[in-house]
Amino acid sequence: MKISEWWIIYGMMGYGMLVILSVFGFAIWWARRRNERPPLKFKLLRGPGETLRRKVAKMDEDLLTTLIGAALVPVIALGFPMLILKMFTPTTWPQMYVWFGFAAVVLLVSLFFSWRWAVRHMLRWRDYNLGYLGEREVGEHLVPLLQRGYRVFHDIPAEGAKKPFNLDHVTVGPSGVTVIETKTRRKGRARPGMKDHVVTYDGRHLIWPWGQDSWGLQQAIAEADWLRTFINQRTGIDTPVKAILALPGWWVEARANKPVAVVNSKSVATAVHGTGARLLTDGQVDLIARQLDQLCRDVED
Repeated sequence: MKISEWWIIYGMMGYGMLVILSVFGFAIWWARRRNERPPLKFKLLRGPGETLRRKVAKMDEDLLTTLIGAALVPVIALGFPMLILKMFTPTTWPQMYVWFGFAAVVLLVSLFFSWRWAVRHMLRWRDYNLGYLGEREVGEHLVPLLQRGYRVFHDIPAEGAKKPFNLDHVTVGPSGVTVIETKTRRKGRARPGMKDHVVTYDGRHLIWPWGQDSWGLQQAIAEADWLRTFINQRTGIDTPVKAILALPGWWVEARANKPVAVVNSKSVATAVHGTGARLLTDGQVDLIARQLDQLCRDVED
């Protein structure tokens, strides 16, 4: 490449950097000149699926970089065979065959790994987005509880023995404390004799159209145990914590309601309220709610 061509490239890069720096610099100068600042330091409560919302937003930001990287990695990887070709020019057909074979292997291997990397990114985004929408769905169906004197919290960060985790939804009200774990699962092919939209809960397993498992059940129990301990340590109140597993979009046939109540998202408010028997006083509800408020009031964007 000629020296003049390099100067053109450097000039374009410098121009781009100058435009970016000038825009940011002017914006900062303008705000300081007018002495502008937010009216307060925002610390908002987490909404439903806040953790997943942040993951989806981060993956949206990285999507273009991921796709460009997946396209460029094989091209960059081919630079190594091209360097070998330039340094050791093949002089015979067998040498050319060896070089072409090596270049083909490098290209195929780099294509495979870059393609898999990009596909995994897309599949993770798809799962995170589905989970986020599911938690939003459940959160909307918890809103009516506010009129009955309940306090509702979402995506509460918690510290586990091994790693941090989140409580999808927690309600605190006259009928007690409830933790709600949301699992949003896609529908698929059903076994013969099974309906593709129905899941059955027998008290130990979830029987799906394609098989059975205990997906989410033990997690809900463990979260209820953690929350009961947390409330007792922070407030001195020893109150049972009800565990609910919400399955948005599924028709749930529950043959048991313990140790976990499994419900469709539309029935979650009814499951929380139960018979309406009062377990907590207004003062206890307020005390517990203040502890949970401190945990999940960290949204600044």
